[in-house]
Amino acid sequence: MSMDKQSTKRGQGSPRKETARPRGEAPRPGGAAKPGAGAAAKPASGGAQRRAPSPRGPREAALNVLLRVDQQGAYSGLELNRVLSAAALSRQDAALATEIVYGTIQRLNTIDRVLKERVKGWPNKVEPWVRSLLRLSYYQLRWLDRVPAHAVTDEAVRIAKKRGHAGIAGLVNGVLRGLVREGLASELPSGLGDAERISLTHSYPEWLVKRWIDVYGAETAEAICEAGNEPPQSSARVNPTRISRSELLERMDEAQIYARPSKLAPGGIVASRAGSLAATDWYREGLLTVQDESSMLVAAVAGPKPGMRVLDCCAAPGGKTTHLAELMGDAGEVVANDIHPHKEALVAEQAARLGLRSIRTVVGDAAGLADTLPAASMDVVLLDAPCSGLGVIRRKPEIKWNKSEEDIAGLAALQAELLEKVHSLVRPGGTLVYSTCTIAKEENEEAILRFLEKHPNYMPDTDWPQEIIESLKQGGALPEPFAGMVQLLPQQFGSDGFFIAKLKRLP
Repeated sequence: MSMDKQSTKRGQGSPRKETARPRGEAPRPGGAAKPGAGAAAKPASGGAQRRAPSPRGPREAALNVLLRVDQQGAYSGLELNRVLSAAALSRQDAALATEIVYGTIQRLNTIDRVLKERVKGWPNKVEPWVRSLLRLSYYQLRWLDRVPAHAVTDEAVRIAKKRGHAGIAGLVNGVLRGLVREGLASELPSGLGDAERISLTHSYPEWLVKRWIDVYGAETAEAICEAGNEPPQSSARVNPTRISRSELLERMDEAQIYARPSKLAPGGIVASRAGSLAATDWYREGLLTVQDESSMLVAAVAGPKPGMRVLDCCAAPGGKTTHLAELMGDAGEVVANDIHPHKEALVAEQAARLGLRSIRTVVGDAAGLADTLPAASMDVVLLDAPCSGLGVIRRKPEIKWNKSEEDIAGLAALQAELLEKVHSLVRPGGTLVYSTCTIAKEENEEAILRFLEKHPNYMPDTDWPQEIIESLKQGGALPEPFAGMVQLLPQQFGSDGFFIAKLKRLP
């Protein structure tokens, strides 16, 4: 199943569900945000898009990805996986290409500000492939200090000659050598307001920075932006039906992989220098599931018990579905719904890999579940809702360039509609859990407060696992007073920004 729950299609998978992308690790299959870096830049008039040549190395591979993200709105994670699979690069080169792609998209605002001072007509009047080539080259020069400047420049000139003509190669050579000679970073003007300063320093759209300043204050807003430019941690959830966390950690230690228990999520582990955990025998044998620590909290907060009947409304690719089944000891039934048949198949594949037989997959619009399932038939209903994805920018940096205030308002309306449609499926005394991977209040706290105002037969449920409560307290993420809902910010635990609310239907 695709992993993009940002779109307004009901029951679609979520952006947070793409597997982690530690810097220097090639991506695994996964979705990404819609239209990407440089979406505002249009091709130069008369510049017909030619088929991208097969990449000879990591920079050409990165260029092909960035060009499709820029021009066709390709999902960076999916496109990077496709290009790297076809290019058959070494692990080291694939890691470099991955770093270049994500880093260039992350720092787009800063990159364009510098290049605008050196390239006439930047960016809209520059041919798209030249624009992408200069962007990725400048990113390497400024942020990848382990790559020699002459190697970056020489390779960019070689690519320019291969794709264009001597004039373009001369432009690329002159711009890059000028940057190296005269200084890569230009100082910000004095007297900037907080929003503009943070926007230019950390490369975020100013409207988004202003939004976070209004809600959290300038200091926290800057911390959010800074965290969004850091590489995500490599984390996984242990399958307790097959192995204990301590035993898996012992095996990792024997394999000389540094891993530790998650400080946030029960059953979670965080690994470093581990490569792709999804490429290990532990993954193939169903001992673990690659998942962000914040995402692991959702099923744990829902607290399903053996023998229960549970519904995951928007299930693909199956991370939370399989977690629910594991917590139930694979005893009971977990109904996993998604709107797309191919995504339903992904949930079934994950269930089979983990050896979970209690999961039943169905295909349908989440808004129509109340028409196909009996009312009050579920002990637990999880609505992991489509959202703007503003909590997972470190994994999908193009999110910050293609979202708008209008998108957030539209998604908030959809989320309210879905809550209205699915809450009747919860039995009296049962549990409704609502989660998103965003940090927009309209999609989170305000959505729950509006729902509670309309439905007095629901109340906030503060009966969360004590282990999670203590972790949240230690990380400064537990609100006072605690009203059964938590907003995690990306800088608090090094995990995704996430919202979780637990509600109880009154008997």
